[in-house]
Parts: sequence; structure tokens; C-alpha cells
Amino acid sequence: MDVVSPSDEASTEAVEGVHLSLLAGGDRMNLQRFEIEPGAVVPEHSHPHEQTGLVVEGTLTFVLADGTERPVGPGETYALAGGEAHAAENRGDDPVVGVDVFSPPRTDPDWQD
Repeated sequence: MDVVSPSDEASTEAVEGVHLSLLAGGDRMNLQRFEIEPGAVVPEHSHPHEQTGLVVEGTLTFVLADGTERPVGPGETYALAGGEAHAAENRGDDPVVGVDVFSPPRTDPDWQD
């Protein structure tokens, strides 16, 4: 059994204002913590991984490839199919904090470069 405590988290700034911490994971899924600063944007991307998540603080607005916008607030969850193009924006005044589960495991976002 693996346990990751907050003091073990190594945060990476994937793009300006978007901080990711890889948490516990296994062979078929992993958990990632995110913190997105006010005004920060995760650029549009897609990946083969299924992605589910929970917003703990703030409101994260997803922008889908067809232009649909879906705000997700504290306590709300979301699911993205593998291959579904999406972007995410923090349009609020406070950081957005949450967790994502990826299956299969995802360690390096392709939008990081």
C-alpha cells in the first residue's frame, strides 16, 4: 500500500498559474491534485485517459471543443471521456483546488510544453 502525505507532495507548475501534484497511483489509475490561480488557463488538449474530478474550492470553467462552457463549483464532480478535447479556466478571484483521477495513469500532461 502506498500512502502520500501532504508533506510528500511535489508540485509542478505545468503552465503559468497551474500547479499539479502527483498523488497515489497504481497500474490502472492515478490521483492528481491541482491548484489553478485566478486568471490561469489550461489550454485546449485531449488525451486517451478517462478523467474524473472533484472541485474542492473555487469554480473551474471547462470549455469544450464545440464552445460549450461548463462551470464546476465546490463539491461538484465531472467526467471527461478519453479523447474529449477540453480547456479549463479559473475566471474567479480565488484559486481553484481539486483532484483528478486518470485511467490509465497520466503523469505528464501533453499541454505542459
